[in-house]
Amino acid sequence: MTKRPSWQEPPTAVGQSAKGITLGGVLAVMLVPLWIVVVTSLSTPGAINRAGGLVIWPDGITFNAYEEMLTDPTVRTALVVSLGITIIGTAISMVVSVLCAFGLSRPRSFGHRFILVLLVVTMFIGGGLIPTFLVVTGLGGYGQWWALILPSAVSVFNILVLRSFYSETSAELIDAARMDGAGDWRILWSVVLPISRAVTAVIALFYAVGYWNAFFNVMLYMPTESEKWPLQYVLLTYVNRGVGMPGSVNAGFGLEHAQTAPLSLQMAVVVLTLVPLLIVYPFVQKHFRTGVLTGAIKG
Repeated sequence: MTKRPSWQEPPTAVGQSAKGITLGGVLAVMLVPLWIVVVTSLSTPGAINRAGGLVIWPDGITFNAYEEMLTDPTVRTALVVSLGITIIGTAISMVVSVLCAFGLSRPRSFGHRFILVLLVVTMFIGGGLIPTFLVVTGLGGYGQWWALILPSAVSVFNILVLRSFYSETSAELIDAARMDGAGDWRILWSVVLPISRAVTAVIALFYAVGYWNAFFNVMLYMPTESEKWPLQYVLLTYVNRGVGMPGSVNAGFGLEHAQTAPLSLQMAVVVLTLVPLLIVYPFVQKHFRTGVLTGAIKG
């Protein structure tokens, strides 16, 4: 049992109860909507009609929505596209961010102060949507997958967090590595990255979530090419327009003619978009405290 500091007051029954109630309330706010989404996705059209919309308690379970969703070629293609964009985009973003942050963390690196100021300025001043669109389309990005990755490949905030962490790397370790003949690449790979796994994992998760949830660039650069849509844009199109997903048995029909309850199908797609994050998050969650908080406090 860890000994409490002398300056810290002992816990009281009221304080412990308040903490428990607060945590329980936060947990309910997080889990209840997720429960409703899952139950509604498994509900029959009759159960949804009786509930008048979202279903809170199961009343007739069916997997028709998931069967229709997973047999829809558009959804399968969109899932592959989303996974590809997320994996490739996260890899590109991490390589660029790690290299940039490591270079800026070395006090003797060429022009590091000027580059750092330039990066910080871009956090507050941007070119705007129209210039970005003109640059990407001018480079031939319209209708290309790389337009969904490169325009948002770098986050200055993430670079600053990594730089702050790298700046606090023990100088003795780096000097010892240099005495052994290691260059900058070797120091980064064998010294800095192994002791920075926590912050690296957290930043990678930030990038991955951003790519997985992104849909706005699709609206800009490939709004009519459904075979290149990621899963989130397929969901957005289906929910906003109130029609079946492109390529599904319900496509082109109004909601009242759908063979599967439209709301159930919408919630099934929502569940599909959440599953990868729910699988990955527990493996990265343990790094949040040592990754984000330490990187933010240092430097």
